[in-house]
Amino acid sequence: MVDQAFVKKIVEEKLAELDLFLVDLKIDTSNKIDIAIDGDSGVGIDQCIAVSRAVEGSLDREKEDFELMVASPGIGQPFKVHRQYTKAIGRPVEVQLLDGAKVAGTLSEVTQDDFEVTFSKKEQIEGTKKKQIVEVKQRIAFAYAKSTKETISFK
Repeated sequence: MVDQAFVKKIVEEKLAELDLFLVDLKIDTSNKIDIAIDGDSGVGIDQCIAVSRAVEGSLDREKEDFELMVASPGIGQPFKVHRQYTKAIGRPVEVQLLDGAKVAGTLSEVTQDDFEVTFSKKEQIEGTKKKQIVEVKQRIAFAYAKSTKETISFK
């Protein structure tokens, strides 16, 4: 079986050159290697090819055959690393909480321990008859978020 630590070292060295980061690395028992990479300003096909070539050039197909796929995680996939959160500041996200509740809004701030989602909702303001739209900021601890993913708005 292909050594995951060895592949991770190769990938991280190449990603450092390209100013990208590793999101996920999986190697199954049939030597299928899936690598998800991202960057603060996205990732292009040329960068995926460069990472793929770095891995292929370091592994010996004669010794061990393998299947390799390098891609970006894509919109709609749950965030797996902290840097994906910082990259998504100012973008729409959907958060699934551990209690089953969902929070949808704009990712407005990220710290080491938590993040903030800003959204609008109608609330009764004291002294008024009609509900008014107010902006709400909700802090969510990473430990309390089951999954967070970027969403696409077609408005």
